[in-house]
Amino acid sequence: MSFFETLADRIETADSVVSVGLDPDPSRLPEFVADADLPRWAFNRRIIDATHEHAACYKPNAAFYEDADGWRALRETIAYAHGKGVPVLLDAKRADIGNTTRRYAEALDEADAITVNPYMGRDSLQPFLDRADKGVFVLCRTSNPGGSDLQDLELASGEPLYERVAALADVWNGNANVGLVVGATAPEELAQIREIVPRIPFLVPGVGAQGGDAEAAVEHGLAEHPDAAVDVGLVNSSRGIIFAGEESSRPAEEATYFGAAGDSAKRLKKRLNQYR
Repeated sequence: MSFFETLADRIETADSVVSVGLDPDPSRLPEFVADADLPRWAFNRRIIDATHEHAACYKPNAAFYEDADGWRALRETIAYAHGKGVPVLLDAKRADIGNTTRRYAEALDEADAITVNPYMGRDSLQPFLDRADKGVFVLCRTSNPGGSDLQDLELASGEPLYERVAALADVWNGNANVGLVVGATAPEELAQIREIVPRIPFLVPGVGAQGGDAEAAVEHGLAEHPDAAVDVGLVNSSRGIIFAGEESSRPAEEATYFGAAGDSAKRLKKRLNQYR
């Protein structure tokens, strides 16, 4: 099965388009996991236990795993999520040339999909695109304030750069395995990009802690896909789910802390499903 077929099945099973970002910042991990052999893995396991019923996908960000223990924790996390029937999208924003990008693409031996940076052009992405069974989410219009520094630049054709990226992604989508990363903090641009690429699924960050538009994320983020039985796309929340247990005014017990993550994922699923 292709990634988007697998994702469609998971969306249907969980009745959810929620992507849970697994970003276990060591400075914020609770005391319950501090003494574990791999604290980030111990944390992620409990988050997955609490949220998997509501998760269409898990999205670990590679930045939180780039050390020896971190890579071990990431492998354990991916395997555990798969054991729960949930696909994993590695948020790595990779791309390079030649042997380097081929090595980067080896991350797809374990993860089901990956985010990539299109700045260096098609050849830097080709080893990812060639993995027909894997998902490749191309950065297009990101949710951070500085994204406009480059993404809004007007080309000679009159179109902004992010619109050209969307159009190129459509050209690169020969294996029907390409998605786009489009933030929820600019709903008008979400709509514009959807007009350009009506059948490419979006990964939409920014709905949680960044306060993006949930209705627009669903209306424009999901797309009919040729390999999928239901509309496909993902709306991501990271800190708003995994650190929801920090909101308590008193020290939380372990069950309460991780229960808050499960409740947050459930609320987001319900909120998004209003617009599906």
